[in-house]
Amino acid sequence: MTVDYIRTLLDFNYWARDRALASAERLSPEQLSRQLGSSFGSVLDTLVHIHFAEWIWYHRWQGAAPAKPDTSGLVDVAAVREASEAIELKIRSFVEALGQDGLSRTIEYRSLAGQPATSAYWQMIAHVVNHGSYHRGQLATMLRQLGAAPAQSTDMIVFFRER
Repeated sequence: MTVDYIRTLLDFNYWARDRALASAERLSPEQLSRQLGSSFGSVLDTLVHIHFAEWIWYHRWQGAAPAKPDTSGLVDVAAVREASEAIELKIRSFVEALGQDGLSRTIEYRSLAGQPATSAYWQMIAHVVNHGSYHRGQLATMLRQLGAAPAQSTDMIVFFRER
């Protein structure tokens, strides 16, 4: 795994995030919070989950054992966007500081369920990107359930074509 490819994965992740947020911004407050029976209930709940998954991983990489984060301030898309862009900058800076050699280093941490785990940084970063893709797929379905237009394509091949 190269640091250039990890940068590309992060570029893709945040490109796709921005498209998903743009679609969610067009929803009414009622649509945004309507419970649709998906993994995290509503569009807003899913956006918050994506953000806090990145937040949790970043804090693990800093040596912290993050507890369940406080989501009370994330009440609309603008707040999620602001928080997500802030953690993006931290993650990108962290990757730059890791450099090529640091990507293969491993750390020990505990899952949110308290289970011990060991992973290489590149694997965790790739997981963050994959996790976001999975839930953005759920967002596309939820947007359709609401009768709203889904995000512009968030397919990785579209990202590569547009680059």
